[in-house]
Amino acid sequence: MPKFSNSPHTFHADLKKRINSYFDQTGKSMTGNYALYLKAAVLGISFIGLYVHLVFFTPPVLFAILECVLFGCVISAIGFNVMHDGGHGSFSKSKLINQMAALSLSVLGGNSFIWHNKHNIIHHSYTNVDGVDDDIDIQPFMRMSSNQKRLKMHKYQHVYFWGLYAMLYILWIFILDYNKYFRKKVGDVPLKKMSFMDHFNFWIFKVIHAFIFIVLPVYMVGVGVWAIGFLITTVVTGLLISIVFQLAHTVEHVSFPLANIETNKIENEWAIHQVNTTANFATHNRLVSWLVGGLNFQIEHHLFPKISHIHYPAVSKIVRQTCADHGIKYIEFARVHKAIASHVTYLKHLGRAS
Repeated sequence: MPKFSNSPHTFHADLKKRINSYFDQTGKSMTGNYALYLKAAVLGISFIGLYVHLVFFTPPVLFAILECVLFGCVISAIGFNVMHDGGHGSFSKSKLINQMAALSLSVLGGNSFIWHNKHNIIHHSYTNVDGVDDDIDIQPFMRMSSNQKRLKMHKYQHVYFWGLYAMLYILWIFILDYNKYFRKKVGDVPLKKMSFMDHFNFWIFKVIHAFIFIVLPVYMVGVGVWAIGFLITTVVTGLLISIVFQLAHTVEHVSFPLANIETNKIENEWAIHQVNTTANFATHNRLVSWLVGGLNFQIEHHLFPKISHIHYPAVSKIVRQTCADHGIKYIEFARVHKAIASHVTYLKHLGRAS
């Protein structure tokens, strides 16, 4: 694996000192608070309510479609707000509560162990490093880095990417997890050794998910109605999670550095690497921040993943100023649509450039 450059007087050291000072002075905990727990309760109740109404009290077609769209939004929001913070250990001071929050992913069809390896260990360490970061490896369907081979079909990737993103959630829960499980790798990076409980949790939650999202709904409403509802829900979920994560790293102005061939070192220190490879969007939009669990503050999240997203608005002011003091570019898009436009432009450029 590549190594990062290091020096005694670093941007990272200065930034950590300022952030620690902020929390010391305010007396706040770096983890979540009752506002986050209330949000989690609202999302959990919404999930249960929509599921029960759709499966056991199926409404007329139009309302059912609208509820399936909303259901997909709620599933995404649980992933963004509950699972994500829990997986990073920032949801609560309690290790057990964090584990339970992270386990929500397994209930929704993913696997928390594989996610931890793919996201926390690999993606957060080697963001946008081609050949290591699995998040930018959508080959051969898409070219996400100039270091990747360009195919003729990539000329149109800025058009057809919507269809691929819509299928992400279905592929994730039915194919990609199993691929990583049986290969024991995330891309070319080996998974950490799984314990007996890791194996048990993988299979038991896959069965639980199949029962909740396939068996019981099919029994209650029939195969055809279930298939339409399931497809609508998963397409909405896939689009939302894809867009939110892609807007953070595959837009204009972010970098895709490679390690030096001879030294196997990346030019910058880890923290500078994170800022250079990451972008924020719509950070002044409170509704967006609430729905996506602060993932629009992606720079802050990558620098301080163990700080709950509820603190990112305040933390971002410190990060922005520290970047300015060290002459480091802080990439941000003011609106969601501007970030999406930049993503499309980026894909278009990669699809047509050699």
